[in-house]
Amino acid sequence: MKTSISFTSIHKLAIPALIAGVAEPLLSITDTAIIGHIDINATESLAAVGIVGAFISMLVWVFGQIRSAISSIISQYVGANKLDEIHTLPAQAITIIVAASLLILAISYPFASQIFQFYNASGVVLEYCILYFKIRIFGFPFSLFVFAVFGIFRGLQNTYYPMIIAICGALLNIVLDVAFVYGIEGFIPAMNIEGAAYASVIAQMMMAIIAFILLIKKTNISLKISLPLHKEIPTLLNMIGNLFVRTIALNTALYFATAFATDYGKEYIAAYTIGLNLWLLGAFMIDGFSSAGNILSGKLLGAKDYKTLVDLSKKLTKYGFFMGVIIVAFSFLFYDSIGLFFTKDALVLKQFYNVFWIVILTQPISAITFIFDGMFKGMGEMKYLRNVLILSTGFVFIPTLFFFDWLDFKLVAIWIAFTFWMLARGIPLIIKFRNKFIPLANE
Repeated sequence: MKTSISFTSIHKLAIPALIAGVAEPLLSITDTAIIGHIDINATESLAAVGIVGAFISMLVWVFGQIRSAISSIISQYVGANKLDEIHTLPAQAITIIVAASLLILAISYPFASQIFQFYNASGVVLEYCILYFKIRIFGFPFSLFVFAVFGIFRGLQNTYYPMIIAICGALLNIVLDVAFVYGIEGFIPAMNIEGAAYASVIAQMMMAIIAFILLIKKTNISLKISLPLHKEIPTLLNMIGNLFVRTIALNTALYFATAFATDYGKEYIAAYTIGLNLWLLGAFMIDGFSSAGNILSGKLLGAKDYKTLVDLSKKLTKYGFFMGVIIVAFSFLFYDSIGLFFTKDALVLKQFYNVFWIVILTQPISAITFIFDGMFKGMGEMKYLRNVLILSTGFVFIPTLFFFDWLDFKLVAIWIAFTFWMLARGIPLIIKFRNKFIPLANE
């Protein structure tokens, strides 16, 4: 049966994925907004949340790439009508990634101080980083389990259940954040930054439980581990390996940005934290269309329907760019009030508003980049994605950051580097896609 890429069918996948995508960064944004208004050392706490958030995001993005790898393989089997041939793959993949996450937890926990000194944290900020991290890191294995389940659902062309899981996690996190950070008189003491960490871990555990139940009850996928290893495990590990290297390159950019912002001072890293969370929120809003591209491109490639694949790229580009423009318009409309949502510190707000306009204007560029990124993941083109990100980080982001930092642009230097980085990531993907699939579509 021919795969539909109508407005309705795309949005049936994209809107739930968009909602799920927005729910993910809300975990960090909730921490940021609530921590920014506590009475004791709010700026130092906000800085610590930003630094630890950058490190944990690095871990989640590196190992969470299993979502795209699983989704790519399953969706291609769906397109080829061979789904029954991969029934043992999901359980084996989940076991591998959860075991890896436990190993990372065991390795990183004792070295928390050294890790965040590497990010230029010191004094009270470093103390808060260690305190926050040693709680938050226990949510890491649960997050990776959820990401793996999301990959299974996406491969099955289902973004509805990931949306339900993400919404439940985000809502629980908000409720617990308020209760644990500020406290409830007579019931729960105010725990400040520790409370935010506990809230996130509990929310991640709940998401994992819901994901497990939905996967068992709503699909034919078994989580019973059986041997021998599935024949696609080497392919899966190769994809994860390429995405692993790619994400190391991605997080090299985030490391330099976070380290530079931290070195400028606590007001700068606090302002950078707010800007980065808003940038990621915009990215995850667009991720709905990227996810649709990921899901449908794999299925279309499996079916060898190249004409529909090219048409899909055109439609998603149009939808994603339009979404980016909406984000720009909304952000400028509420420009002055957005910063106040996170903090009332005048020095932090001054630095935030110096760069917020750049954060906003990158959104349409990011939209197109993320859409093609998602399609390439769906088609299993992990090696090319790896090479593009390594080159764009090493030859665009880092030199741009150092040059504008040398000019003393401070946070502006970071966001100019991010803008050029997104262009350098997106343009090669568009060129390769068109050169490869337009001729195939015209045969």
